[in-house]
Amino acid sequence: MPLSQPLRSILFVPSNKSRMLEKARSLPADAVILDLEDGVPPAEKALARTTVRRALEAGAYGPQVILRLNALSTGLAEADLQEAFHPKVDAICLPKAEGAGDVEQLASMLAALELERGLPTGVVDVLLMVETALGVLAAYDMARASQRMRALCLGGEDLARGLGAIRTREGRELAHARAHLVIAARAAGAVAIDTIYADLTDLDGLLADAHRARQLGYSGKLLIHPAQIEPVHSAFAPGREEIEYARRVVEAFEAAEARGEGVIALEGQMIDAPVVARAREVLAAGATQE
Repeated sequence: MPLSQPLRSILFVPSNKSRMLEKARSLPADAVILDLEDGVPPAEKALARTTVRRALEAGAYGPQVILRLNALSTGLAEADLQEAFHPKVDAICLPKAEGAGDVEQLASMLAALELERGLPTGVVDVLLMVETALGVLAAYDMARASQRMRALCLGGEDLARGLGAIRTREGRELAHARAHLVIAARAAGAVAIDTIYADLTDLDGLLADAHRARQLGYSGKLLIHPAQIEPVHSAFAPGREEIEYARRVVEAFEAAEARGEGVIALEGQMIDAPVVARAREVLAAGATQE
């Protein structure tokens, strides 16, 4: 089945590790990325394909399942699909994406695979890892290149390295790319997923980083350890005060609308249709966590 919301937490799981693949079945993450790329040493790529396919054949996963291929430029992606894909996979994640042609090539590969395996056409979604300067510049074109597209994911570590930037706790070196990716994704009708937070010992830093991502408009965050799931879910959930304010906004606006008024003031703030739409989104998000 295609991916569904929410996608607050997407956890990387190396596909050559049977124990980790088994543990991932019951994790509370919204999705897991079964990784055939960076998480797997070159000598174990073939083993990882077999291991992940057997794990998928062995039973269902609670989280949504995303399979990350190797980059198209490696020549390994087609074998990844043929040998590791299983109908339990909801989406394919393509790393090092740099242009609409990459998306079109992957979509063609998936269409052939769906036909070969007897699956409905278009059932497999696509997420892109945007982790190069060229990928950032091409983000909008890539996000609109296929109806399969669901998300642009920021690969901050690779991007910073390619830019020659120095990674910092606050992530200021990624400020432009972070903002650009959200705009590109939303303009194309996709969502944006923020980069990993690499310090596993700093959960407070992770929480602050996830809050910043949500403020920018990101829908979720890439994770590298199960301990990061709960803080990220907390960061992407509206707080009690936010929910209560959203409720007051909607109630006040609906009352004004009944009086024939389109714009009102509430607690010193102007309230119009865009503000109300955002308030309703907050209430919907709050309802999913009750």
